[in-house]
Amino acid sequence: MRTLREFLAAVQFLTRLPVPPFAYEPGMVSRGAKFFPVVGALVAMGAIAIERVTRMHLPKEIIALLVLAYLIVITGGFHEDGLADTADALGSGGKKARMLEIMHDSRIGSYGSTALTVSLLARWLLLSSLPPARFAPYVLAAHVLCRWSSLPLSVLAASARADGMGAQLAHKISPASLVIGSALAFLIAGYALRAQIWAPVGAVAAVTVLSGLYFRSQIGGITGDCFGATNQIAEITVYLCGVWR
Repeated sequence: MRTLREFLAAVQFLTRLPVPPFAYEPGMVSRGAKFFPVVGALVAMGAIAIERVTRMHLPKEIIALLVLAYLIVITGGFHEDGLADTADALGSGGKKARMLEIMHDSRIGSYGSTALTVSLLARWLLLSSLPPARFAPYVLAAHVLCRWSSLPLSVLAASARADGMGAQLAHKISPASLVIGSALAFLIAGYALRAQIWAPVGAVAAVTVLSGLYFRSQIGGITGDCFGATNQIAEITVYLCGVWR
């Protein structure tokens, strides 16, 4: 039962999907982080279903737009918000305290707007450019691996502030959860991509490591927004692998 509650906590943390009531305990999100790749697979299933149902009836550009809208709704724009706040903070060029203050601000500035626009355009363009045979495997791998990035990222850097969503994960994920979550991510992505798994895994690992090191150098650690930003970049990276010739 405890494992089930940890899984439900992971679903509730990452998505807007309804979950049955369960007894929440402190630390349940960090313990449930091993299920983040599975949650990513659940999110991907909806996107794949949309593409399968509409592929014979709509242009691929419209399908990509529908899939993108679904992804934003199902997550509540969780990761998009993190990307925008991170871009505003790091783009300001201020001191650590000022950057953390900007991240905490709900308003979006010019850097955040630009980053969000580029992210949306990149994902729309890449999704519409994926060959039909590659759509399902690469979308599944993208959402599994981008959620997996939160696990090693939490090991690379401590929380930049004492509170917030980042503090629930940074340096809080156990080695066992990291191993289990990585095994789940690579098994699902491997099932989807077979021999083509190595480029996406290597690319997402590089994005995760470089992001973690950069965040640590700029603000002394990571925040919940940093997790969201890395997630977005990792997703785009896997799509890029899918269209690479």
